[in-house]
Amino acid sequence: MKKRILSVMSSLIMAGCILGTSSVAVNAQENEKIVDGSVLTTDDTSTGSTKDSVARGEHLMTGECSISKAGISRVYCYGSTTANHEVDKLAVITYVQRYHEDTDNWGQIDWFMESKENDYFVYATKTVTVDRGYYYRVCASHIVRKGDDPVEETYSFTNGIKVP
Repeated sequence: MKKRILSVMSSLIMAGCILGTSSVAVNAQENEKIVDGSVLTTDDTSTGSTKDSVARGEHLMTGECSISKAGISRVYCYGSTTANHEVDKLAVITYVQRYHEDTDNWGQIDWFMESKENDYFVYATKTVTVDRGYYYRVCASHIVRKGDDPVEETYSFTNGIKVP
């Protein structure tokens, strides 16, 4: 009888823990703020990709961008474009944006680009000095051109990370 009571009690405790954990996770998701597709987070890093995008073309394979905290008042930003094969020209244009709470919008604070000819991969990186206490994200345009075919272009973006 004692074993049965202990078994029932431990089952009830486990069920309570599971329910308590799942309700905390649900509340965290409900409180997330999303601005122009980016979740405002306190994460140290965020990555965006075109892998799930239907905007891929005959020559353009994927694009990726990321943002990471890089010390006090600095973020490390990255963008890359990958073609399916060697193309005439490809480029990545990377934009660094800050969230403005008063307008509930993103504003550009910096940008940089890199392009290559007769290649299949290009990337660009930059460490940017930022003001503390704001959310920052990276958006990137991924561009590929081959022969007389139309230019193929898509974009990617990260979530917003807070620089404390």
